[in-house]
Amino acid sequence: MLLDKDLQSIQEVRTLLNKAKEAQAHYALFSQEEVDSICKAMAEAGREAAPRLAEMAVKETGFGVVRDKTIKNIVATEMVFNYIQSMRTVGVINRDQQNRVFEIAEPVGIVAGIIPSTNPTSTTLYKILISLKARNGIVLSPHPSALRCTQAAMKVMEDAALAAGAPSGLIGCLSFPSREGTQELMSYPHTAVILATGGTAMVKAAYSSGKPAYGVGPGNVPVFIERTADLKKAVSDILISKTFDNGTVCASEQAIVTDSPIHERVVAELKNSGAYFMVPEQEIALGKILVSPQGTINPKLVGQSALYLAEKSGFSVPDNTRVLIAQPQGVGPQYPLSREKLSPVLALYKEKDWKTACERCIEVINFGGIGHTMGIHSQDDEIIMEFALKKPVFRIIANSPTTHGAVGFSTGLPPALTLGCGTWGGSSTSDNVTPLHLINWKRLAYGIREVLPDKTTLPVMETTTVPALSRTQRNTQKQKTDIIKKECIHPLNEEDIRKIVSRFLAQKKL
Repeated sequence: MLLDKDLQSIQEVRTLLNKAKEAQAHYALFSQEEVDSICKAMAEAGREAAPRLAEMAVKETGFGVVRDKTIKNIVATEMVFNYIQSMRTVGVINRDQQNRVFEIAEPVGIVAGIIPSTNPTSTTLYKILISLKARNGIVLSPHPSALRCTQAAMKVMEDAALAAGAPSGLIGCLSFPSREGTQELMSYPHTAVILATGGTAMVKAAYSSGKPAYGVGPGNVPVFIERTADLKKAVSDILISKTFDNGTVCASEQAIVTDSPIHERVVAELKNSGAYFMVPEQEIALGKILVSPQGTINPKLVGQSALYLAEKSGFSVPDNTRVLIAQPQGVGPQYPLSREKLSPVLALYKEKDWKTACERCIEVINFGGIGHTMGIHSQDDEIIMEFALKKPVFRIIANSPTTHGAVGFSTGLPPALTLGCGTWGGSSTSDNVTPLHLINWKRLAYGIREVLPDKTTLPVMETTTVPALSRTQRNTQKQKTDIIKKECIHPLNEEDIRKIVSRFLAQKKL
């Protein structure tokens, strides 16, 4: 009997999840050494296949640059594995000897991996690797426009895992992707947690599925160039980041905010580095074809070159043009190029000082990028810290490309392709997601304080109000010690114990 595509997709989801559940029950018994061996085999196979998978992704989706997608595939395999290879995810993974609490890792079960069209192969490699490191199974739902390259990436990892001893069925991928199938994958009883990467609607669907989820929202990333910055390096970093894979990484810069005294020098450096400054008519033309009236990005223009975007907008630019620069008068729906663009297009704003620049950056972030990422180039650590403290994002990248910094390529952040936006961005985590987000933490806790049978004899915490201390007083160790002493529970002395024992014996008529 022939089934409609949506019914085929739903049935395939159930079949894959049933296989994955059976395989994962067996895989959950594997030792740390066995798990690590499987992950190493997958990472090596994914690293070797990185160029081929990158070519497939560009050819199938039409997005991005083969060289840059190759680098993303390497980050998703080699860099991620190097970071997680010594991470314990089996048995006792942490021991607090003082408090006698022992933390034990348990797998969550089956992961539903939602794969985007912008970064299909790297996201597939990464999600499989971190899921299996935590002893989980995973079933992938590819974007329909990236089906073949996603399946190819899955097959590379599956073959390597099977050869290293993983049970069959642990890794699955839909061959009939559909909205109905993805919804079934996210809500089916066997699914334990969702790793969702995609558009806003997809991420919201993941969180409304009734299952725990890690979703990645959009990133409207501003970058501030402060007057003390190394301008040449700052502009170079921004253009390297913005042109990487033609701007398809959600952590790439979307708007440059300059400090007024250095604005003209920044403009000159941008022009010398291959940036084309559009006139207002060109900005309007590009905005009309790139951004819909509803604020969505034209998928046919995502990840295309600056030359291609200019041509489609009806104007020509020099052959060495790397990015297109717009200079909108504000931020919001009436300024289409002030939002996330997923292409080599940047907005540019000039502010009189770092305080007004701070306000402009917050305005950009609040327009579709809250919780994600921002960048700052400065040699003034106090200003950098002020930006870190005040901005409603969870990754502040200082003096580095935001694309490479946010995913842990050029910074010390955990290498990851799922970047949580925290509660501000509607996400359940603000972290770069690692295998430790895909385990259940079991705790063994020994008793370290006695509970006495007669509650009337229990010591009572003093409720004396502690007077407010000045800053100088708070900085002295003596006052700190006094507060601790006042807040501590007084220990039982020998006489207290005698009274408790005597009362107990009397009650028992002994």
